[in-house]
Amino acid sequence: MAVKHDVKDLKLAAEGKAKIEWADRSMPVLEMIRQRFTKEKPLKGINIAACLHVTTETANLMRTLKAGGANVALCASNPLSTQDYTAAALVKEYGISVFAIRGENNKTYYKHIHQALDNKPQITMDDGADLVSTLHTDRKDQVGKVWAGTEETTTGVIRLHAMAAAGKLLFPVVAVNDSKTKHFFDNRYGTGQSTLDGILRATNMLFAGSTIVVAGYGWCGRGLAVRAKGMGARVIVTEVDHVKAIEAAMDGFEVMPMAKAAPLGNLFITLTGNLNVIRLEHFKKMKDGAIVCNSGHFNAEIDIPALTKASKSHRQVRPNVEEYMFGGAKPKRIMLLAEGRLINLSAAEGHPAMVMDMSFANQALGAEYIVRNYKKLERKVYTVPEKIDQQIAALKLKSMGTSIDKLTPEQKKYLSSWEMGT
Repeated sequence: MAVKHDVKDLKLAAEGKAKIEWADRSMPVLEMIRQRFTKEKPLKGINIAACLHVTTETANLMRTLKAGGANVALCASNPLSTQDYTAAALVKEYGISVFAIRGENNKTYYKHIHQALDNKPQITMDDGADLVSTLHTDRKDQVGKVWAGTEETTTGVIRLHAMAAAGKLLFPVVAVNDSKTKHFFDNRYGTGQSTLDGILRATNMLFAGSTIVVAGYGWCGRGLAVRAKGMGARVIVTEVDHVKAIEAAMDGFEVMPMAKAAPLGNLFITLTGNLNVIRLEHFKKMKDGAIVCNSGHFNAEIDIPALTKASKSHRQVRPNVEEYMFGGAKPKRIMLLAEGRLINLSAAEGHPAMVMDMSFANQALGAEYIVRNYKKLERKVYTVPEKIDQQIAALKLKSMGTSIDKLTPEQKKYLSSWEMGT
């Protein structure tokens, strides 16, 4: 039977298969889970709709879910993150439904989300909560059939917590993002490295000696700031959270409001998950040639409509680089990268496979957890059980050839008692 799909070109499948296999070499934890899933079939007969970045790493997650017996449909969570060769390979080589085309417009993006939901999922997998949002608005008739979902990102988890607090969340969601083996590693090491990779591919700029403004000092911001500093950049951090701001200061970074940082920066990177972090008031203060990009989530972090309206013209000067020309007594140019979308996925290949190995292990085991426990779950946001977190960390250490100590019986007794003092 033909696999339902909407991809750019199935002729790209051979290239995609080779690259999926290359990524798989660096994803040993997911491979071990896939081997077990192949034998046990814990997801047998389950329909899954996934809205994730269509990359080689995601492809190996889809393969794992299918190995577990699931019927999977995948759409893109970002119009510029899709690798067309990966989408083609998933359809032609692995028999998985994919609805994603790199550069698709907003209308097609949501058409693809609806096509994924046509799979009538019992489980959803999100990267930004667009599947959940669409189910809660345009596809409410399906909500009763959904057992639970998983969410990959900080932005999505924030949206879901808001829905739950307002009593609007209609099924449980497991916040994969809140797993330690996800956000500690994916956000810090993955975003930290891949963001620099995307910027360098788009601009070929020199970080050494440049002033880099990092908006947001969460795990993504921490990872990026330390790597930019390691490459010789002067790093300024902007924050709205007092605790994160003092942490950035104690880590050796300059901390100031965006309005003060705007005239100083050569490169501005948003990593907040919030709205209009860089606005017209900041664009006006920036120096000629300032570069602006986003590695948080949606392209709303940069006020692109205001930038477009204020500039007298704009043009593409390199792939993934648009130049906005400001008039006035001193004309200046501001460079926007990748239309304000995720720079690490739009201009590069996203996180290294070794990092996504743990993130997608969480997704796979999160789906298994839902199948086993959905009848007991309430309509709220859950964290991944600590047992699963520890299991993934143990598998990763094993794959790295690393072993650790174990508590002695005496130590276990000491930690569980209160009688023994100093």
